[in-house]
Amino acid sequence: MTIELENDIDPKLFPILEQVSDPEIPVLSIMDMGVVRFAKMIDAVAQIKITPTYSGCPAMDVIGEDIIEAFAKENIEAKVSLVLSPAWTTDWITPNGRKSLEEYGIAAPLEENADKEALLGNKKIVKCTNCGSVQTKLVSQFGSTACKALFQCEDCLEPFDYFKCLK
Repeated sequence: MTIELENDIDPKLFPILEQVSDPEIPVLSIMDMGVVRFAKMIDAVAQIKITPTYSGCPAMDVIGEDIIEAFAKENIEAKVSLVLSPAWTTDWITPNGRKSLEEYGIAAPLEENADKEALLGNKKIVKCTNCGSVQTKLVSQFGSTACKALFQCEDCLEPFDYFKCLK
């Protein structure tokens, strides 16, 4: 499932939103993460709606503040609100976002069935972000944040995070 955000985002606001980074993964913009659901100018105020990557995500407060600050630098007032439905899915991470994750050292989410197999230890399919091997093993269901799992490569022995598939 892929969401088309362009219809709900004023193209003039896109460049400002692209400057706002995910505070937990600074190489990704909030646009690459797919958390921006709506962005329009209404009565001279930028109205922005964002969806958390998971319920209770602590980064959302920081993201909201960063959005307001980015717009303030352009002398535009912004209001940010949360949208909880439909729930965010890793399908909304852009191709550029997936590439940036890998380059940063976090394995991008697999498809839902493959994710379950990998997290249950049934298949070795999570590619090492260091050497590219799929000879990897799950070390912990939870990595540096709740949305990531910790893996280790059995070839180069390096640990790395894997961004879990969320549907």
